[in-house]
Amino acid sequence: MEFIEIKNCSKIIGDKVILDSINLNLHKNQIYGFIGRNGSGKTMLFKAILGLLKLSEGEIIIDSHKIETGDSYPVSVGVMIENNNLWSYLTAFDNLKILASIKKSLNDHEIEETIKRVGLDPKSKKTYSKFSLGMKQRLIFAQAIMEKPELLVLDEPTNALDKEGVELFKKTIKQEKERGATILISSHSIEGFNELCDRVFEMEDGRIINSEGNL
Repeated sequence: MEFIEIKNCSKIIGDKVILDSINLNLHKNQIYGFIGRNGSGKTMLFKAILGLLKLSEGEIIIDSHKIETGDSYPVSVGVMIENNNLWSYLTAFDNLKILASIKKSLNDHEIEETIKRVGLDPKSKKTYSKFSLGMKQRLIFAQAIMEKPELLVLDEPTNALDKEGVELFKKTIKQEKERGATILISSHSIEGFNELCDRVFEMEDGRIINSEGNL
């Protein structure tokens, strides 16, 4: 049974077609890759799936619930998407501590373990503003996975990561799939992601133009 149903989804802004009649059925506990250049529609599709973009036409159904902008989201979700910066004056631990306090689902030890999983030091007193771009990306990834969400939506998650960071990301994503998560990842290129994803979709001009993989 499909976990995410994307039915004839289009988004038009002015005279520009952002998403063009996309139809996809995505199954639970799989890793899906979306590749394409900047402006191909990857981020806009992810925003539509997250309920952050009002469609011009079509609908998205997740776990049998239709996604409506402004409504509560039907499943637990972890997100890496543009402009989701954290508090610049706080440490890695303190940033995640504030976020975890919203749902009260994690204790301090679990927060520290999540920070270790992404290759950062949970005891470090360095503030987010002093982090390198790669360190910031690792911490943003940590906030996405820390509460063990059912769905992970990761837009260009390996930007600014070095080779070691990319390999750690892949290892962690495999662990998240083993845990039972459904994972959506966008990237400019399929390089390095082909073996990670169960299926890869290529996007261009707001359309799915090609797909690889078997489910």
